[in-house]
Amino acid sequence: MNINKIYEYNRLLNLESQINNTNDKNDNISFTEVLKNALDKVNQMQLQSDEYNKLLVTGEVDNLHDVSIASEKAYVALQITLSIRNKILEAYKEIMRMQI
Repeated sequence: MNINKIYEYNRLLNLESQINNTNDKNDNISFTEVLKNALDKVNQMQLQSDEYNKLLVTGEVDNLHDVSIASEKAYVALQITLSIRNKILEAYKEIMRMQI
């Protein structure tokens, strides 16, 4: 397993604990806000990766490792987001198939 993926997984676990701590402090935060914040962070990672790639192409980046790490973080975050989306769609379809 790639060490970057392990690091990203641990970071996401820390994010989950932060969300839980936030929910304990403020019960008014909605699921929509949590989801929006998570998607915004994924988007930020994608934008940061794009920026590093542009800097790499123009030769302004000295450390290739930073570019690789940013790209891997963005990739893992996107894959996790897609997995969560797929699970939500599966759950929705299962609920729609239920007969009452």
